[in-house]
Amino acid sequence: MRVLLATLLCIAIPAATSAADSGYKIAYDGGSVPDVKVGTRLKLYMDSNKVQLVSDKTLVSIPPSAVTEISYGQDVHRRVGTAIAVGYFTLGLGGLIALTKSKKHFVGLTWITGEE
Repeated sequence: MRVLLATLLCIAIPAATSAADSGYKIAYDGGSVPDVKVGTRLKLYMDSNKVQLVSDKTLVSIPPSAVTEISYGQDVHRRVGTAIAVGYFTLGLGGLIALTKSKKHFVGLTWITGEE
């Protein structure tokens, strides 16, 4: 009985957690989506029929055949501000933090709307 219960739990728990949400959390950094401000938190859903940007409601639904370009870029910065703040209290730790970098990853999506 224990083996059966353990087997069921091993199958049921991963299935329940994976079915909850299949979207990607993103932050909008600008572009042509109307009424969306820079920094707005969105969810990106992709499947074989459409690509959707969703906040409280669906903002944009794009057919995959309309996507013409996908680009990728990075923005790398040293954590100088954090190092100064920490260095104010502990000099050694502030120096170590100054050696670290922060990265932001950007993915651009270009598509045809049909309006010319």
